[in-house]
Amino acid sequence: MSKKKVLIVTQEMQPYTALSEVAAIARKLPQYIQEKGMEIRVLMPRFGTINERRHRLHEVVRLSGMNIIVDDDDFPLIIKVASLPGARMQVYFLDNEDFFKRKSVFEDSKGKPFKDNPDRMVFFCKGVIETVKKFGWPPDIVHCHGWMTSLVPFYLKTAYKNEPLFQNSKVVYSHYDTQLDQAFGDNFLEKATINNLEPEDLKDYSEDGKITLNKGAMLSADGVIRGTEKISDIDEKTIEGLTVPVLDYQNEEEYLAAYLEFFNKLMENEVEAETE
Repeated sequence: MSKKKVLIVTQEMQPYTALSEVAAIARKLPQYIQEKGMEIRVLMPRFGTINERRHRLHEVVRLSGMNIIVDDDDFPLIIKVASLPGARMQVYFLDNEDFFKRKSVFEDSKGKPFKDNPDRMVFFCKGVIETVKKFGWPPDIVHCHGWMTSLVPFYLKTAYKNEPLFQNSKVVYSHYDTQLDQAFGDNFLEKATINNLEPEDLKDYSEDGKITLNKGAMLSADGVIRGTEKISDIDEKTIEGLTVPVLDYQNEEEYLAAYLEFFNKLMENEVEAETE
């Protein structure tokens, strides 16, 4: 029997970035589930704060060379890779000079979110899917961590719903408390459109005139994990209304085993549905 394939998509990961609890979870989880017999791929942005020489990043020429459209402009996608220290695992980095060269991650020196964070997010989410297509690697689980990955569940369930590579993929979204979407403007929904989709197709990503990234991702996912105890009222209401499986917040001692069990149950449900 072939190994189950798990794709980890994350906005940060130790030792490359460490802004929040996302980084620690994204570091420990893939190694844990790989040691439990699953095949893993990890994708994250190549922020300018990441020291390429220290972490031995190098370009994967066979994967690079694609262009990603953001707001009607083409941006080249460069794929780099590094071996994760202390684990037999590679991490793939999505890079672009316009979006990721700067020496800070999401905010400027005054603590203000970058105005192009929405564009950077759209580039990353589209780039993730196109990169996996180039891998030719069909994931059983796609696990997204953090607001910067929140368009991936929507894209997979709409624009890429007929893509053979993702036909059997279960998409899991880990919700973390974030305020960055409050800085997103009204034009975000238009920027986030893809293929033949229209801004109104992304209606779940807004409420009362405000952008709600976590809400949109959760309503597109096959399963949701509460990555932090504290969440907004809108997100709490969304979780309460979900019909898909939800894993409650887990402490540091329990989350690895709980996440693995959650993945296995989602995949078992898919097998049961196929055999009915």
